[in-house]
Amino acid sequence: MALCLGHPVHGYYRTRDPLGRGGDFVTAPEISQMFGELIGVWIAATRAAMGSPERLNLVELGPGRGTLMADALRALRSAAPGAAIDLHLVETSSVLRALQEDRLSAVSPQWHEAVDTLPDGPAIVVANEFFDALPVRQFERRETGWCKRLVGLSPDGTRLVRGLSPEPDRTIARDAPVGVVLTVPSAALSIARALAGRFVRQGGALLAIDYGHLRPGFGDTLQALSCHRFVDPLETPGEADLTTHVDFAALGSAASTEGARIHGPVDQRDFLGALGLRLRADRLKQRATPAQAEAIEAAHARLVDPSRRGMGSLFKVLCISHSSLDALPGFPAPA
Repeated sequence: MALCLGHPVHGYYRTRDPLGRGGDFVTAPEISQMFGELIGVWIAATRAAMGSPERLNLVELGPGRGTLMADALRALRSAAPGAAIDLHLVETSSVLRALQEDRLSAVSPQWHEAVDTLPDGPAIVVANEFFDALPVRQFERRETGWCKRLVGLSPDGTRLVRGLSPEPDRTIARDAPVGVVLTVPSAALSIARALAGRFVRQGGALLAIDYGHLRPGFGDTLQALSCHRFVDPLETPGEADLTTHVDFAALGSAASTEGARIHGPVDQRDFLGALGLRLRADRLKQRATPAQAEAIEAAHARLVDPSRRGMGSLFKVLCISHSSLDALPGFPAPA
């Protein structure tokens, strides 16, 4: 995954804009401005809950075309006028950086290759469809134990094939039937722990929105998308998007070890509903043409539809924050 997505010359994200109808997939910010605007409202409320720090590092991980942040900043300026914000974008793609620079030039963002170089200070971090694209390790339960899944060349050297390490990994103690696959999101857990430790020391919160599952489980969720269709992950390396379902329970557990507070996860449908998505859609429709109103309603439905055709239940929302932030919008109040 790391090579296919991030290789400096041939990596999928290094060589293209993958978003939109002409790309391989569509994200929520590209579906409707309402999504980013509500994230901006959440940022404003979270900043206030943090005591409205004199300066705030606003960070987005994997900001795509900059659409989410542009919409969020518009709402943030309205909800918290005069807020001193320093914008930081964690992005490795030069193609996408150019699009972000064009869209966000008025706020002079600073770019980073990784979270390690983010400046000190209170921070609010947004990660929409970021954790799903981080490389994972996979293990398959065999009679001898958990054997690591590998990728190599076929005997004739013409294609990539899956294989298993000959020796089991003795560090995995979980029991499961033979044939079961275990996915370990090592990179995601490392980032969750790093950000959680930062929030505990300096204040702040991470809002993570992605597709995934609430509880740990077994199974292979590695998938590849090309032209909005699923393809074999090994067929065209570097030419298709590779992702896995996010293990939100594991992210929360990793952050908890650093002393951070965990909010959620909740379904995207419930999160956006609590932030006022229905009200925002109705207000936009009041000054829209009939065709625009129909498009607004279709976008609303796609964001909250709990069926397989929508994003309402498949996508989850998790927040990792400083322990003092005990109640944040979009999440159930603590018991």
